[in-house]
Amino acid sequence: MPVLSTNTEYKPPKWQFNAHIQTIYPSLFRKIPVDYKRERVELQDGDFIDFDWSFVSDTRAKKLVIVTHGLEGDSTRHYVTGMIKKFNDNGYDGLGWNCRSCSGEMNRLPRFYHHGDVDDIRFVVNYAIDTYKYEEVVLIGFSMGGSMTIRLLGQNPELLPSQVKFGVAVSVPLDLYTSVYELYKPGRRFYMKRFIKKLGVKIKEKSTQHPNNKLVSYEGYELIKNFEQFDSRYTAPMFGFKNAHDFYQKAAAKPFLKSINVPTLVIQAINDPFLSPECLDLGDAENNPNVSLQLLKFGGHVGFMMSNSNETWVERRVIEFIKEQK
Repeated sequence: MPVLSTNTEYKPPKWQFNAHIQTIYPSLFRKIPVDYKRERVELQDGDFIDFDWSFVSDTRAKKLVIVTHGLEGDSTRHYVTGMIKKFNDNGYDGLGWNCRSCSGEMNRLPRFYHHGDVDDIRFVVNYAIDTYKYEEVVLIGFSMGGSMTIRLLGQNPELLPSQVKFGVAVSVPLDLYTSVYELYKPGRRFYMKRFIKKLGVKIKEKSTQHPNNKLVSYEGYELIKNFEQFDSRYTAPMFGFKNAHDFYQKAAAKPFLKSINVPTLVIQAINDPFLSPECLDLGDAENNPNVSLQLLKFGGHVGFMMSNSNETWVERRVIEFIKEQK
């Protein structure tokens, strides 16, 4: 299942006439409410992860979708709640989990999360299955969450619970190094500036929480202007990488596609302002029959809105994909 299509029937609303509008409008204005029930799960390292559950009935279903958000997102992002609602409508419970520091309350330890952070998502999946006995689990990740999902599926696939039947990754920076530099280009830098500003707020809070820890020192943060500077100062030493370049190489998802052994769909928009050309193919996984790539001409970054519907094309396509595999 290599490339399914580069010319689907999908077209964005006419007024969303470029990639930036297709990216920004749903991020700001698309609202899909779900009735979440929060569960805080304590971790052995002294930290916690907040789970937001959406159940189809008073008793848990036998099927579950787990959705992982993108960089500086959370379980309330429109692409998370939209996907969970779609699966709720098809008989699945939904779980939108929040990466450390993303649930509205700062996590306790002097650390955050990153694209290759497999341990936390592995814990989430195992906890949900072991605690609530789900028989079928679908893993879906968007952007950074897509990287984490692919890593979980393809890194030590023998450790993946048998209950995980399908994977989906959307708008994924498969090649992390080149994707970082896409946001250095004119007309795209404002995305990076926004992320650096949001991350700075957290670094400042974390430095107050751990005033003597150099890993989260806020001193001189105003000098950080791009991801490479941020990742060299914070992400790399925080997680044991040599530097930003070492992090980009080792945290990338693309090398793990070839090892995935459950049906997995990767959906990318060619006009995604976050993605480099290297993110629009499967690399050495193109002969893996378990992985398929669907390229769309339009959609922006986790956009894919449709005319006359509050559902996205991706939400409909993912349900179709799962039904095709059964």
